[in-house]
Amino acid sequence: KSVVDFLRSTDVGALTVGRHDIDGDRLYVNVAEEPLRAVEQAPLEVHNRYIDVQVLLMGEETFGWRHRPDCIAPRAEFDEERDILFYSDTPATLYTLHAGQFTILFPEDAHAPLIGSGRVRKLIFKLMLQ
Repeated sequence: KSVVDFLRSTDVGALTVGRHDIDGDRLYVNVAEEPLRAVEQAPLEVHNRYIDVQVLLMGEETFGWRHRPDCIAPRAEFDEERDILFYSDTPATLYTLHAGQFTILFPEDAHAPLIGSGRVRKLIFKLMLQ
């Protein structure tokens, strides 16, 4: 509900790139403008403390996805400070978002964002798990 309320009450086009707190560490949004890359250059990633709600504002972005328990090749130890772990496993499936669409990614969703060509502008909401 808080994410929807934020989207309804905020001129998201006017937000600057970077972090914007909504409810401190419990809920915040990162505004990102990023170049896209080939699927081979996009590692799967997972988070333990946060659910991601990624809202695409501009462009077209493909995501790789694999069920986290099926990932067997971590690239390093889990980074507690950044709440992230990368895997060398390949995605089981790919899906594409267009401007105005969103995806919700839970801790069990290993995801590889930023696949495609060109650039995207998006909102990455981080919702802390209770």
